[in-house]
Amino acid sequence: MKAVILAGGLGTRLRPYTLFVPKPLLPLGDRPLLEHILLSLKKYGFSEVVITVSYLSKLIENYFGSGEDLGVSIEYVRSNKPMGTGGQLRTTEARLDGTFLLLYGDQFIDTDLSKFVDYHRSKAGSATMLLMPYRQTLKYGFIDSDENGRLTNWREKPAVEGWINAGCYVMEKKFLEYIPPNTMYGMDEAFREALRRGEPIYTFKAEGDFIDIGDKEGYLSAHERYLQKIGRIK
Repeated sequence: MKAVILAGGLGTRLRPYTLFVPKPLLPLGDRPLLEHILLSLKKYGFSEVVITVSYLSKLIENYFGSGEDLGVSIEYVRSNKPMGTGGQLRTTEARLDGTFLLLYGDQFIDTDLSKFVDYHRSKAGSATMLLMPYRQTLKYGFIDSDENGRLTNWREKPAVEGWINAGCYVMEKKFLEYIPPNTMYGMDEAFREALRRGEPIYTFKAEGDFIDIGDKEGYLSAHERYLQKIGRIK
């Protein structure tokens, strides 16, 4: 089974860090985020990888080359314009021949991908989305009052929790039918279109860790968490 990594975004929410370095090459601890992703894929038996590139693509291609040094085989699919997550995926169509794993190049998921793949196969759907638990304590307290303006409750910095899309999927190639070619298209649009047409889509609740460096706050938080992890004394 091939793995596809979407690494063609502009990284505008991470500027100025991404003015001269593409987002997947930003360091996370001792190596770039994309290298962590590739090593994790190798760990779970994914040796053939397709990476979509666009913005500062030569830096990614020159750094990883064919992937031989990491023990994987990398193919690159290039686009000369922003395509969105769905649009990037559609550009890989000619490189795919069946079921594949899809990941975003600005997120790292530390979970058992083998279990995820097995679950997808057991459901026989066209796509399965990996979910991760998430909890966020809000910055402000919530104040409740009645129709007369009388205070009824003070909820100090409540927490919101639930399951979030971790940007990792197992898909059948036919899912690409829901993405128009050569078009800026989001993954959410593709899923909504698939659901509209009655396509069976499943979710998998995973255990493990989830790191997202989509914006500056997320990147700095992830970097600090990773440094603490590798510096922990056991």
